Amino acid sequence: MLIDFVPTVAGVSLAEAPGFLKAPGGAPANVAIAVTRLGGRSAFVGKLGNDPFGHMLVEILRDNGVIDAGITFDSGARTALAFVTLRKDGEREFMFYRNPSADMLLTESELNLDLIRSATIFHFGSISLIAEPCRSAHLKAMKVAKEAGALLSYDVNLRLPLWPSPAEAREQITSIWDQADIIKVSDAELEFLTGEASVGDEMAMKLWRPGLKLLLVTIGEKGCKYYTKHFHGVVGSFAVEQVDTTGAGDAFMGSLLRKIVEDKSALHDEKKLREVLRFANACGAITTTKKGAIPSLPNESEVMQILERV
Repeated sequence: MLIDFVPTVAGVSLAEAPGFLKAPGGAPANVAIAVTRLGGRSAFVGKLGNDPFGHMLVEILRDNGVIDAGITFDSGARTALAFVTLRKDGEREFMFYRNPSADMLLTESELNLDLIRSATIFHFGSISLIAEPCRSAHLKAMKVAKEAGALLSYDVNLRLPLWPSPAEAREQITSIWDQADIIKVSDAELEFLTGEASVGDEMAMKLWRPGLKLLLVTIGEKGCKYYTKHFHGVVGSFAVEQVDTTGAGDAFMGSLLRKIVEDKSALHDEKKLREVLRFANACGAITTTKKGAIPSLPNESEVMQILERV
């Protein structure tokens, strides 16, 4: 979890921005809040700086009903910051302040293992794999969750500027591929991981592993592709007036996991899975209609409104 600073003016580079507004962010935290907005239960595991921003972020988690028993504070490092802008060409530009930030310093001994063992699903990204000691803590948490019977959910959430090199990113991101039950990649991440400028089924299947239960490829406003051992297909998204795409993938992921916790048979039943993915696509679409990730994550009634309109 970190603070995103977003320009007060749209469509400019970071250097051209006249000012910035602070917005709480960080994909796993967004997913945790997406779950609680939809009536589910979630907890966040991570480390923040013992500073005003760190305490502000914990309050935001608490205000949104996320269990904070997995959070620790570091007095020697600051809460991570990221400056993010959407340029005129539609590309997002990132500049990160983490040298190191508190989240990078989470250790195995600081993990709340009882909390992790209580999870039905343990969800994570790839950013926590970049540096030690957080990488070892991440691997330990995965192992404990898996041994306790949790489904492991992995959203790559590639942020290349944070990695030493593209080759290192590719190697580390795929190093835990075999352990996940559910994996989500974007179309751009699929192209990065396969080295092919294509999001066709053949390319997606290059990422398939025998232990996977569900592979998802999000394709922006077109919706998502899904792959299981026995079936695959596409579920379209919803036409909305987009304001800010930040957090759309996290809304999609949180709502998907919320529904799978309710009924795990959706992983093996194509009709049920398509219904879940339609719901998740609606959540992602709604999130793009407002500014900021956390403020725009929908509740159940908002999702039902868009589903009933179509």
